[in-house]
Amino acid sequence: MLVDIYSTTEYIKKRIGEFVPEIGIILGTGLGGLVSEIEVQHKLMYSNIPNFPISTVEFHSGKLIFGMLRGKKVVAMQGRLHHYEGYDMKQITFPVRVMKMLGINKLFVSNASGALNPDIKTGDLMIIDDHINLQHDNPLRGRNYDDLGPRFPDMSQPYSKELIAKALEIAKEHDINCHTGVYVSVAGPNLETKAEYKFLRIIGGDAVGMSTVPEVIVAKHMGLPVFAISVITDEGYHDTLEPVSVEQIIKVAEEAEPKMTLILKELLSSL
Repeated sequence: MLVDIYSTTEYIKKRIGEFVPEIGIILGTGLGGLVSEIEVQHKLMYSNIPNFPISTVEFHSGKLIFGMLRGKKVVAMQGRLHHYEGYDMKQITFPVRVMKMLGINKLFVSNASGALNPDIKTGDLMIIDDHINLQHDNPLRGRNYDDLGPRFPDMSQPYSKELIAKALEIAKEHDINCHTGVYVSVAGPNLETKAEYKFLRIIGGDAVGMSTVPEVIVAKHMGLPVFAISVITDEGYHDTLEPVSVEQIIKVAEEAEPKMTLILKELLSSL
């Protein structure tokens, strides 16, 4: 794995030249519009990058975007990877390893998720301040490489308190309805049953999704501060659940995206 990380990093460096990204951004389902705000300097297709997994979800574009956003050098993953696509955890988190090797010092993550907390409504935003990992595997399982991080990384504060506080101030200034809460990460790809939603709420979850946590674990393993935000696309706490389609989820995510984009841009400006 270490050889692949280094070789992929070198391949990318040769194509982006002197550009050294400061911030890594992972864009979730229906949330790729932030790319239009980036002054793009380099664009690489996942399929052309050695060792890079290819996003198989039809609504994920699979591009690595390098450019300027609010005066900061960023690298954005337009299209993330999921365990349900058939990739193992090391493949899913491989891009985070590479972005760190390219120079990033912070990681921003976005996702679309379903509400478990009745106080959180469709179209709201939720800044993640903790998580529960119910994925089938862990990206750190297997041999540990000390060059990447410690064998037993601490996870007492997986998300940066400083970045959370700044983001909440930004949301308040712009009158954006933004919560904080616990994100539960499940394998998917099916949505949850009524009983599963109830269980996830009982164990402490405020929202549920199928991503984010593997990337956060690896980011913390490598010493990267993390900020993560969810766009709430559906509600799983009702006594009677209405069927939800992926098309509906994407539509809600796209409608709420400008609010999330504003917070991320202002957060970048504050750094």
